[in-house]
Amino acid sequence: MFAVPDLDEVVSAAATLGIRLGRQEAVRYQEHLAEHLSALDEFVQARIDEGKPEISHPARDPGHRPSENEDPLAAWLWKCTIKGADDGLLAGRTVGFKDHIAVAGLPLTFGSFAMEGFLADFDATVVTRTLAEGGTIIGKHTMNGFAGGFGFGGGIGDYWRPKNPHNPEHVTGGSSSGSAAAVAAGDVDISFGGDQGGSIRIPAAWSGTVGLKPTFGLVSHFGIGFGSDQSLDFTGPMTRTAADAAIALQAVAGYDGLDPRQGREVPERLDVLSTLEDGVAGIRIGVLGEGFDEAEPDVRDAVMAAVDVLAGAGAEVSKVSIPEHRAVHTAANALGAEGMRALFDTGFFGMFTKTYYPASLIAAINRMWAREADLLHPRTKLNYLLAEFSRRNYHGRVYAKAQNVRAAYVRAYDAALAEVDVLVMPTCVLKAPRYEAPEDHLAAVDFDLNAAANPATRNTRPFNYTGHPALAVPCGKSGGLPVSMQLVGRFFSDPLLLRVAHTYQQSLPHQEITAV
Repeated sequence: MFAVPDLDEVVSAAATLGIRLGRQEAVRYQEHLAEHLSALDEFVQARIDEGKPEISHPARDPGHRPSENEDPLAAWLWKCTIKGADDGLLAGRTVGFKDHIAVAGLPLTFGSFAMEGFLADFDATVVTRTLAEGGTIIGKHTMNGFAGGFGFGGGIGDYWRPKNPHNPEHVTGGSSSGSAAAVAAGDVDISFGGDQGGSIRIPAAWSGTVGLKPTFGLVSHFGIGFGSDQSLDFTGPMTRTAADAAIALQAVAGYDGLDPRQGREVPERLDVLSTLEDGVAGIRIGVLGEGFDEAEPDVRDAVMAAVDVLAGAGAEVSKVSIPEHRAVHTAANALGAEGMRALFDTGFFGMFTKTYYPASLIAAINRMWAREADLLHPRTKLNYLLAEFSRRNYHGRVYAKAQNVRAAYVRAYDAALAEVDVLVMPTCVLKAPRYEAPEDHLAAVDFDLNAAANPATRNTRPFNYTGHPALAVPCGKSGGLPVSMQLVGRFFSDPLLLRVAHTYQQSLPHQEITAV
């Protein structure tokens, strides 16, 4: 039952919208509000079919929360067994999902205690396609969620800190931290993570796995929570080999109809595997000079050694300069803050498109935001505040400009990619840092606020903004910690990136590089 607002509530609510109501005016509005709220209450309680997407393979093990003995790396929030089709591209492979991806019947916490106990009642498209291709789902992975997390070493977060399999004293990277740890340790063959500024590729780099941020729209985001502006958000596979990433991508990629962000250019399906073994002879690789800014010497050396391996396999290597690579962060950051705030205002899956809206999940998150927003990560709070003052000062011009100048940055990368087929740079310019527990709450806040300037995102965030495909590939270890090169290509050239990565991995014993 709805609550009829009293006069003070009407006046107060109007004031938050910049509307000033006198008491007599408020009486009139209150009468009409009561009438309209009654109609809305009748509508929301009506037994009308909402057309929920069909759940395939509904016989599901409800699963359990693993003990510390079962999960020594703290990579799992939930373990289960959900078997897919008897055959298909993923038959015989185990699959996990970052805990911002809906799997019907399993908890969906987004890494926050505030969502504890919520069960998804529908499947994300990547889940449906995983099961259709024979994958066996074995659980949900720890993530740096609404309340923060430990991916970059901070000390504010719910649940537990995933440990880097190569050295538990170091961080895994985030926010797909549990996904990376589980894949690197061999607990699961494939995990689908989420990437808003590097959240697949950074943990892949620091944990020694392959991580793909696909071309924008290539993999449906339906049923997956947004962590930022919807035009910056991606999902993709994390695996130990490029071959497994290629299989995973072919299994789930393609037009969906439920993700309104997918444009006409997204194919119904994508052929990745037919060219995987074609090698790199004649492939033009451009080493992006700006991508090595502030790189640790051992990171620089490992990436250049990997380039030499590709050259030895027949690739044509040249140097490339894209000055815009140093400036693109300003636009991406401007877009992300106001986009994140808009998501907060409109509801977790946004508005204005014709698709299925998961009402129970939207309501749960809206309640959480309304009642427990104080649990949010300090950087998230900072972005909300930044967006609020950006709106007050510039009245939407910042967001509009950030969207409008995107094309200029896309053209800058496209111009370089007209001369070469693939750009190469370090995925992260530094290796995984050691985890340092903060002394107190304020120290943790300081760390998390300062992490906004972490150089780990220097080479990852630009391609969330432009939408180009970007692939993290382990290319060595230094001091026992992984080093990763990032391959970037033209739109929908994801198969080529995986082919280059596969050729590289076939050219040397990559198991020695990724072994934990």
